[in-house]
Amino acid sequence: MISFASFPSTSEASASYAQARHPPEVEEELGMDLDEDDFDEGVQRLTVPGEPITSSHAFMRGHGTFVDNEEVIASVAGTVERVNKLITVRAVRSRYNPEVGDLVVGRITEVQPRRWKVDANSRQDAVLMLSSVNLPGGVQRRKLESDELQMRTFFEEGDLLVAEVQAFFSDGAMSLHTRSLRYGKLRNGQLVSVPPILIRRLKSHFVALPCGVDLILGLNGYIWVSKHVKESEQEGEEGFDAEAVYSNRNDVIDDATRIAISRVSNIIKVLAAHFVPLTDTVLLEAYEWVVDQESHVKDLLHDEFGEHLVASLGVGIRQ
Repeated sequence: MISFASFPSTSEASASYAQARHPPEVEEELGMDLDEDDFDEGVQRLTVPGEPITSSHAFMRGHGTFVDNEEVIASVAGTVERVNKLITVRAVRSRYNPEVGDLVVGRITEVQPRRWKVDANSRQDAVLMLSSVNLPGGVQRRKLESDELQMRTFFEEGDLLVAEVQAFFSDGAMSLHTRSLRYGKLRNGQLVSVPPILIRRLKSHFVALPCGVDLILGLNGYIWVSKHVKESEQEGEEGFDAEAVYSNRNDVIDDATRIAISRVSNIIKVLAAHFVPLTDTVLLEAYEWVVDQESHVKDLLHDEFGEHLVASLGVGIRQ
């Protein structure tokens, strides 16, 4: 036997929902009690799963939240963000979510026929096709079988590189390219890993500090800190020196540059430990403050010194 149940009409349901969710007197009262300073641009508020954030009557829930007992509650650990009346929580620890045009730093994990697999801190390895790299003799020539046989002379397992996200395959894996001399194999430096959420999108992710150190801020959370390279050394893509571009040997680095690289790397680690968003301006201010203190490189990793550094920048997290 088939039975039918009657439901209220759409207009009645909408009216009852609006009355239950948005009573004017409740919204007005909650709007007065809500601390707006918690959502200012200069202040980040850290939350944990299960912690109530605000009332569901005055705000709408976004990603990383759910509603229970008329309260917006965090479902992940991260920072609270507000856009008008929408409340979201950006997870502290999450994989990099790539977009076309992003600059990423990765490590070669496997050499396959006509392609390399690259660890880019994403949900799956990225792919760098042989046709997407610069080869000796100019960027316009066709890729030959001899190039495929010499793939390990360009990139091999363990090599670090900087590339741009070109497209996505049907399975969601990102396709990279290094068709510019600003991209390619990385040398003369060290790799620092931070949560991808801390890397802000900038006009240029190539940063040159006045101390003779270059930074490559990969949007996937990998940062390359290296010896400064002059602009003239990156020009002239046609007929470029393949031995220099794909060399596995580091240049001679003087002690002062080594100390500067270590100092910048430690600054990045300290700022990441305090969950400070990394931009070219913040890194420059942090470096100048550290130089003024005339402290040793190892002192940067002390908790007290790191707290003073973050306090001097005027940024931090509210819990």
